Amino acid sequence: MSRIVTLVLVDPAGTPLGALPSYEVPEPWWQQVGAIVDGARHRHGADVAVLRLLTADRPEPPGGRLTYLAEVAAPPAVPLAPVPVDLAPHPLRAPWAEPGGPARSLAWATAELDRRGRPVTAVTQHRTWNLSAIWRLDGPDGSAWLKQVPGFFRHEAAVLRWLATAAPDLVPTLIAADDTGRVLIEHVAGEDRYAADPAERSAIAAAHHAVQLRATGDTGRLVAAGVPDLRGPALARWIRDRLAPHDTSVVADLLAGLDDRLDRVRDCGLPDTLVHGDLHPGNVRGDGRRATFIDWGDAFVGHPAFDVLRLTETIDEPTAGVLLDAWAARWRADAPGSDPRRAVDLLRPVAALRMAAVYAMFLAGIEPSEHPYHLGDVPACLKQAAALA
Repeated sequence: MSRIVTLVLVDPAGTPLGALPSYEVPEPWWQQVGAIVDGARHRHGADVAVLRLLTADRPEPPGGRLTYLAEVAAPPAVPLAPVPVDLAPHPLRAPWAEPGGPARSLAWATAELDRRGRPVTAVTQHRTWNLSAIWRLDGPDGSAWLKQVPGFFRHEAAVLRWLATAAPDLVPTLIAADDTGRVLIEHVAGEDRYAADPAERSAIAAAHHAVQLRATGDTGRLVAAGVPDLRGPALARWIRDRLAPHDTSVVADLLAGLDDRLDRVRDCGLPDTLVHGDLHPGNVRGDGRRATFIDWGDAFVGHPAFDVLRLTETIDEPTAGVLLDAWAARWRADAPGSDPRRAVDLLRPVAALRMAAVYAMFLAGIEPSEHPYHLGDVPACLKQAAALA
């Protein structure tokens, strides 16, 4: 599967210039823009910065025919087709999705590296969508990554600062951060471990347990630093608030009994801790010698079972059972008298319900043209929660 992309170009002032001829890129995932940038350069001699998605011919990713807005310093030699485009401002538009936005973020990152004696010689745009913009900055002293996120993910920098002390060998090195959602981190060798086998998932779970155990004594500090507090009743309120605009009839009973269910979870005796929030193997990067936990924007303070449920949700039940048994044994040893497996059983539908609320939060915080990225996720997660309740 691939994409057919059309780039509508604007200059740095936001003046529309027209559209490049459409071309095909091999990456099907809409937010991946590296091949789009390469295609514009090699096919049309245009050095572009992709700003945002404008339209798609299908309701959700991947693949299809898509139109993006892109910024270019000067019009390319190839003729541009006049196209109608709505460039009206939107209050929920990401700062990197506006003309001049990428240049401002890259100027900040380049200055931070220059101050450290690390000149930048090449910049590559990798991703842009409603949840993040990502660039790689290369130089003679190595590579760094610039990531910029919306307001609901800005606590990632606070998490990385805490982890730099608590578990420095398990997380990327934070070089710099500001208060606009920008973080600059060191390159991490290896590849994202989407295809991790059961043995590797087991190692991931064991390493993450050490982080969570360390965090049990620092939850107050993490919350004070801005990490969302989703402990007990706060989680129930947070879920209900975000799902209020959506049709939740399929989980009406689960929502009605949520406070009672979370009380029973509390009685299982496990401590609250730092939760990664999206601990699938793709958010672990490894090279065979070291595993690094990445993408902490979904992190919150809450129950540790949410992470092991995410880690085991895409594997068969017997394999997941082995990993859950090992996870439960670790917590029984570190929290004597606790009942981790009961907590997992009680939280299984809540985990799906929480993900529905997360996607609802995304939809409430992004402009409508970006909704196709997530529109189907809320009902899908609600249906899953109902099936597990």
